[in-house]
Order: sequence, then C-alpha cells, then structure tokens
Amino acid sequence: MKQSIRDKLEHLSGRLEELDRMLASGEATRDIDGYRKLSCEHAELSPVVALYQTWRQTESDLAIAVEMLADPELRELAELEVVAGKEQLPRIESELQKLLLPKDTNDERNVFLEIRAGTGGDESALFAGNLFRMYARYAERRRWQIEVISASVSDLGGYREVIARIAGQGVYARLKFESGGHRVQRVPETETQGRIHTSACTVAVMPEADALEDVQINPAEIRIDTYRASGAGGQHINKTDSAVRITHLPTGIVVECQDDRSQHKNKAQAMSVLVARIRDMQEREQHASIASERRNLIGSGDRSERIRTYNFPQGRVTDHRINLTLYKIDAIMDGDLDELIGALSNEHQSDLLALLAESE
Repeated sequence: MKQSIRDKLEHLSGRLEELDRMLASGEATRDIDGYRKLSCEHAELSPVVALYQTWRQTESDLAIAVEMLADPELRELAELEVVAGKEQLPRIESELQKLLLPKDTNDERNVFLEIRAGTGGDESALFAGNLFRMYARYAERRRWQIEVISASVSDLGGYREVIARIAGQGVYARLKFESGGHRVQRVPETETQGRIHTSACTVAVMPEADALEDVQINPAEIRIDTYRASGAGGQHINKTDSAVRITHLPTGIVVECQDDRSQHKNKAQAMSVLVARIRDMQEREQHASIASERRNLIGSGDRSERIRTYNFPQGRVTDHRINLTLYKIDAIMDGDLDELIGALSNEHQSDLLALLAESE
C-alpha cells in the first residue's frame, strides 16, 4: 500500500476515535443538528476504518507466517497462510481505494426525472411512455416514491414530455448515468408494412436541491403565468387558473406544472424543478472543461447525445458508453436495470481510480 494512502487511513482512524469520544459525551446531544452531522460522519468512516484494521491484521498475519517458514515443523502451515495472505491483501487494498474515492455530494439526493420525445413523432412519444414506465418499475423495485410533476400526453397514449420526482435512498447515485439520448429501433404499432423505424427520446436526471436558496434566483428575472389546466381532473381543475408556468428570463428555461388542483402547490413544484434545472445547467457548465472524466455520466454534456439503443427485433439493449450489450430487453423495459446501472457505476469507479493513480 502506498504511504500516502496509509497516512490518510491513519488520519481517518484517529478521526473516528475522536468522533467516538464526542458522541459519547453529553455535549454532542445538546445540538441536534451537530449531533446528526457527527453521526453521519461516524457512519461514513466506520466501514473504512474497519476495513483498514482488517488490512493491518492481514499484513501482520502475513509477516508472522513468513517468519514461520523457517520452522520445519510449521513450514507447511505457514506456506498456506502466506498464499492466503498474499491473495487477500491486494483485494482488501483495492476495496480501500474504492472507499477512499471522492464522494459525489449529490448521490443521496432525490431527483427530478425528465423524459422528452424527440425525433419519430407519435412513435417517439410512445417510447417516452415506455421509458417512464421502465424507470417507474425500477423505482418500485427499490421502494422509492415517484410522483408525476407534469405530463404532456400524446394522442396515442405516450408522452411528449413527462417530469417526475423520485425520492428515496441513493436515488441520484443510481440514476445519474441515465441522462442523455435514448434510441429505439422497432416496428411501430402504426406501421402497416412491418418496417423497422428508429426514434429517440432524451432523458435528464437532475438532483433535487435541498432548498431554493441553493440557487439564487432574482424574482425580477422570472415570469409567472397562471392558466386553466387541461385534460382530466374534474370540474374544479378545469374551472380555476391552477396551472402554473414559470419562465426564467436569463436562461429561457420554462417549467409548467398543472398536476395539482392547488395553484400554490403547482407553483412550489414548478420552482423546485426550475431550481434543479438551473443547478444542473450550472454544474454541466462547470464540468465542461473536464468532460472526459464525466463521459460515463452524460457523455459530452449534450442531452441529445445517444447513450443507449433499445433494439426490439433483436431483443437487445446496448449502452454505447461502455460497449455493453444485454439480450434481455423485456426484463430491462420492465425495470430490471441493476446490471446496466451496476456496469456503468463500475466503469465510472475505474475511471476515478485511474485519475487517483495519475495524481499521486
């Protein structure tokens, strides 16, 4: 293990001991927010320090086993322990390096999921509906909550655009790789001659801000319009100006929300989506200079970039960022995304490890 990594682990071990003392004292419980922060830090450091202690014990056991090789009576046993120790140390060290990688501060946030139909007309809108169902089923599998914020339904039952809020543990950590262009190849329901068509949708996954203060919005730079909601909802929703449209003048971002009967709630929801969009745009601009490091997240940062193809005639799904093809399209469209998302997470982790090695 490199000395720099060992030094960092020793520092974390000392910090964990300090946290143990602070949490055990009565002082820490007087400030609830402070106590919560200390508890979160303790929970984050505990597995790292525990694994480091395992590494130290394994290193010590290996050193003892090497010394035992000189004893003829213990040599056979020592050889077995040396082999086991030499196999375990690199594995433990690799796990430690992963635990020491910089954390994405957004990983535990809830998200706003936006799906928009692109090229392909009605077929694209139908595919947008398929994608939304896919993510909704995935959310159900992970026991996340999903709430539709705004939806523009197409004539054939798909979505021209749909925005949903997904809340739960580690939502952004799992879905942040989904932003980009999604392409479908299949025979549309409206195709009478059996020809395969290619359509596309764009997906954007944006972390929800903790509070509106996370992004400073000048009230003079937004325009708020109210109007009567359209579509289903009964007499009340269609007779009051409950729908809200917010336009952020400097960026041209427009957010509409008409899902609730309450104008106040629609306005609050629309502001939350607006903040998330502005925040997402600011982060993408900041990261534009290091796009290669983020290629597994959203490619070059262009929402229209094709990241994945769903080929129904061949029963395959291909993620072009990592050249992964899975022949289980029915399962994937039903929300079985763990293998895809896991592969993307591992590739991103490998990239971070490579960058960490280069910086040392």
